[in-house]
Amino acid sequence: MWWQTLKLGVKSLLLHKLRSLLTMLGVILGVGSVIAMLAIGEGSKREALERIRRLGASNVIIRSVKPNQENSDEDSSDEQSSSRVIEYGLRYKDLVRLKATIPTIERAVPITLVRKRAQAMHRAIPNARILGTTPDFLDVKNLKVGRGRFLSDADMTRGSNVTVLAAGAANKLFNFEDPLGKSVRLGTMVFQVVGVLSPQGSGNAMAGGVGSQDLNRDIYVPLTAARSRFGELKIIVTAGSVNFERNQLSEITLTVADQNLVSQTAAMARKIIMAHHSRSNDFEVQVPLELLQQAEEEKIIWNLVLGSIAGISLLVGGIGIMNIMLATVTERTREIGIRRALGAKRRDITIQFLVESIVLSSTGGLLGILFGVGVPYAVTFFSEIDSYILWWTMPLTFLISVGIGVVFGVYPARQAAMLDPIEALRHE
Repeated sequence: MWWQTLKLGVKSLLLHKLRSLLTMLGVILGVGSVIAMLAIGEGSKREALERIRRLGASNVIIRSVKPNQENSDEDSSDEQSSSRVIEYGLRYKDLVRLKATIPTIERAVPITLVRKRAQAMHRAIPNARILGTTPDFLDVKNLKVGRGRFLSDADMTRGSNVTVLAAGAANKLFNFEDPLGKSVRLGTMVFQVVGVLSPQGSGNAMAGGVGSQDLNRDIYVPLTAARSRFGELKIIVTAGSVNFERNQLSEITLTVADQNLVSQTAAMARKIIMAHHSRSNDFEVQVPLELLQQAEEEKIIWNLVLGSIAGISLLVGGIGIMNIMLATVTERTREIGIRRALGAKRRDITIQFLVESIVLSSTGGLLGILFGVGVPYAVTFFSEIDSYILWWTMPLTFLISVGIGVVFGVYPARQAAMLDPIEALRHE
């Protein structure tokens, strides 16, 4: 009986193919939007979380911040011709104090940022990011060497003119040539290339620290070499004036031995630096672990929001099914009367129309899954926005679509079953 009822339901739907397709369209879009929205949202959140994780859950990052300069008492005409030195940010003494004072610190990696022209033969990077750092930078920032080696302790001790290129910088300066052993001019100084880092990917821009630029274009030199070759004074030329800035360290990354003590270490570091700085706004302390925990909480809320919005589409599709089934009951009133006159019970009539409703919703659910899987891939292909399809969304949305067929099909089916056979036979 069930098989015959199913065949009868499918046959009845195929008599009005366009109407059935338009009815299923609401379910298709609803199911597809649930899968697609959650996939795109999950991909974006995973990318953001990966950026935070690459900063290190056991790290405390302290960065120099240039404070906003107040207008001086001098006339604007005097300002145009005046020169001044602005000192701000982290100092080498801060690094020494942190290492000597906080016992939970396992490693402390200083970074100084220098902007110079990088040139190799006829290729050049006009305003290259040159990072002076220590050998521990590689492990703390989770980077990998593709060829050659990274900076060594011997390079730090001697202040050697050696450099390690990120993948993008190596490609920009040497194209398809092997950069190992070749010379690169950084500013007016010549450095020898001893290593090239592996490509880090677009989602790792934050991992290198010191701003949000793509770290694939960075150039690394020993901290001692950067300090002695480039100095600490920077010349800032603007319209009508020349200013000088002195910033010793751009960033200090502290690795904490116990992850449970990260927040306490960050609070201690903030107090120590504030005690020796005249300005409290020339540095900031960032704790990736706290950012990660906050992002995980926001991820759950975001999934609920996206799921709720997409669920509304499923609800609209269910209302469409109910509307069409009610219209179908009206059209087939005489058929219902004939079936009742031939011995069909109310239960049989209920099952017949309920099966048709379920066939509509389940077919729409299957087509919606295909639509929902295809949309994220298309979005990733055309816009390079990462997407990640959660496997559980497909069976869940299919079950929901079947449930919608049952819930919104019960009322029309009962309406059909409750028709009086004699009145139904008289229906024109």
